[in-house]
Amino acid sequence: MIGRLTGLLAEKNPPQVVLDVQGVGYEVDVPMSTFYNLPGNGDKVTLLTHFVVREDGHFLFGFLTEAERFAFRQLIKISGVGPRMALAILSGLSVSDLAAAISRQEAGRLTKVPGIGKKTAERLLLELKDKLAPVVGGGAAATLVVHDDQSDILNALLALGYNEREAAAALKQLPAGSGVSDGIRQALKLLAKP
Repeated sequence: MIGRLTGLLAEKNPPQVVLDVQGVGYEVDVPMSTFYNLPGNGDKVTLLTHFVVREDGHFLFGFLTEAERFAFRQLIKISGVGPRMALAILSGLSVSDLAAAISRQEAGRLTKVPGIGKKTAERLLLELKDKLAPVVGGGAAATLVVHDDQSDILNALLALGYNEREAAAALKQLPAGSGVSDGIRQALKLLAKP
């Protein structure tokens, strides 16, 4: 029903953002991979959305890339995996990491995500087998490469002791298409400036 929203970013309270679209504020839940790559408050942003209607309310989930939204939609088709759990999975693993874990049948990587037990991980491995391959190998590959590089750079900065806010700020300043090693080097230079 609502497939995309473009507006000004009014508020950011993880995992929820408020997007002002011509005076109407939409509350949108986003995975942390999307959250870290959002512009600052007051900036224009486009989110691809998935609209969920349940007895207890209507919920919007937003994503910066088509790959994330596709993976989210595949996850919520699985029995026992609701939108919140799908969001947690996409916050803990990038789409390509999730696809790699599924293709290699690595339940251990999935159980590291909070809320995912051994049985749920095994169900994910079974039911998602070959379903995420089109995203990783298909038309969304260019988007995924940028996202994965940014994810790797972010994880490296976090491992080096920078907090999430500092790392995300440095990521935003990197030129588009920066490779992982160049991106880390440039981000460290940016973070070293007073």
